[in-house]
Amino acid sequence: MNRRQLLGAPAIAFAAAHWNEAQAQAARAVCYNCPPEWADWAGALRAIRGSLGIAMPHDNKNSGQALAALIAERARPVADVAYMGGNFGPRARAEGVFAPYRPARIEEVPADMRDPDGYWFAIHSGTLGLFVNRGALRGRPMPTGWRDLLKPEYRGMVGYLNPTSAAVGQVGMVAVNVALGGGYSDFTPAIEFFKALRANGAVVPLQTSYARVVSGEIPILFDYDFNAMRAQFTDGADTRFVLPAEGTVSFPYIMGLVANGPNPENGRRVLDWTLSDEGQRIWANAFLRPVRPAAMPAETASRFLPASEYARARVIDIAAMVAAQEGFVARYRAEVGA
Repeated sequence: MNRRQLLGAPAIAFAAAHWNEAQAQAARAVCYNCPPEWADWAGALRAIRGSLGIAMPHDNKNSGQALAALIAERARPVADVAYMGGNFGPRARAEGVFAPYRPARIEEVPADMRDPDGYWFAIHSGTLGLFVNRGALRGRPMPTGWRDLLKPEYRGMVGYLNPTSAAVGQVGMVAVNVALGGGYSDFTPAIEFFKALRANGAVVPLQTSYARVVSGEIPILFDYDFNAMRAQFTDGADTRFVLPAEGTVSFPYIMGLVANGPNPENGRRVLDWTLSDEGQRIWANAFLRPVRPAAMPAETASRFLPASEYARARVIDIAAMVAAQEGFVARYRAEVGA
């Protein structure tokens, strides 16, 4: 009598079902905050499935929502990895929702763009400025800086993501504050600016609003160069990126392994992939600055604004931003509004 006969049909069916369940589990990883419209996560998720055989569902959280979910689910995590604005990396470590992991090629990541103990690391960065739909301006001139946006002619035409939860919204506050003469200890210039901008009819969405700019619904959005360039060069939209005359900041985006996630080995493989040549090229071809600069194709690099423009962008001080963040968000909520 063979093994199949000894087991019997019910036992075979039971074993097969559990084997299939294990296989499905082995081919899955959940990433919080990897929306397909942002930073070409759609392309990255397809490439991860093709290269690693790991399916990762889309997720449209922002950084603040992702961290809140990780904290709420700490006892029984749903996610395996998370992608966040750089200022959320130290907070995720402090909350105990990230586990240390040093992916392949981590030594090629600059020291100031990774946690010294391996809890998070940058995969790419962007420079914040104005993502402008030229046709939606309806004859108005292209804005050249932050102060232009307060003019009556742009009333109701400017949007920025809500700083109370979205990383890009918080980076916008830092960028404006630094550009208008503030620092990391006093956010009064930014608070006064955003009060005036809200009075000028600003639109304040919670989620990434790429499609709303491309469609012309929001003619001007505080956003990164990579989104504006994707719209212009990939989607053929009549959009441009404006690096404000007063200056701005460049900001990294990070990833980390979720502590006690359901598929830790798959999570580690995904994190390794993000720093691989393939992963870094995907970010570069989506007009993000790969954290490994050698991965930037020359043709893509030639489409960025001239280096003289980028000279006005300062690299954000993550530690100083994290230290100031709770205070300036509280001021924004109290003085500008949620």
